[in-house]
Amino acid sequence: MHKMGAGFVMPNPWDAGSARILEQMGFAALATTSAGCAVSAGYRDGVAAVSRAMILENAAAIVAAVDVPVSADLEDGFGPAPEVCAETVRLAAGVGLAGGSIEDVTGGPDGGVYEIAEAANRVAAAAEAAREVGFVLTARSENYLVGRPDLRDTIARLQAYGEAGADVLYAPALPDLDAIRTVCAEVEKPVNVVMGLRAPLYSVTELQEAGVARISVGGSMARAAYGALQKAAAEVLGQGTFGYSQDAMPGTELMGMMRGEALDKRDG
Repeated sequence: MHKMGAGFVMPNPWDAGSARILEQMGFAALATTSAGCAVSAGYRDGVAAVSRAMILENAAAIVAAVDVPVSADLEDGFGPAPEVCAETVRLAAGVGLAGGSIEDVTGGPDGGVYEIAEAANRVAAAAEAAREVGFVLTARSENYLVGRPDLRDTIARLQAYGEAGADVLYAPALPDLDAIRTVCAEVEKPVNVVMGLRAPLYSVTELQEAGVARISVGGSMARAAYGALQKAAAEVLGQGTFGYSQDAMPGTELMGMMRGEALDKRDG
């Protein structure tokens, strides 16, 4: 699926139910979202509030709910040491994930990124583990998310991560289509681009023409769902009306997309 210019869309469910809907809508692969996982558990994303166990538990539920490959947002690998990143990959494969991403951000509320050599060593360890377990490893350069809008450094990082063994390269929040096109031209591995994070927004066709192999949506679909909830609640509180229900997915359609096997309620 990861061919230059393929531009296949791999959306990001945040729980098993949203994963089933996306699978049945026709998407051929899915990826978890750390933001969606965090918010669905009542936590902020990006402040190291969500543990590796929580991320993998969420991912395992999504994997169990669908028959398509699932990749996971594995944040910063859940530790600075290369061997921890490798362990995270092995644990991720162990819950049935087909792939996952490792960031070069140092983690915690202060942000920052690792030096290129250290970041590449972390990717190399994760890539070795990925080869052992048949796992598609994505390496991420977080420059543009942590206030480092340096395209040359971002490209250098992605090139280093590709050389270290990453299968897919990803730099969230690239500023425009020219930057996306430049990244795709200057790295040798397939490139993932996220849409829905912030403007500008480009179509699948535009991204394919720029050379993008894979398109994800991050937490934007989760935010869309929570936005609909917020609007519905505001209508009830502010107007005392329930018109939002007319735009909701019909219950029969929603239930038709869920699993139908009976649960043994005696298990408690």
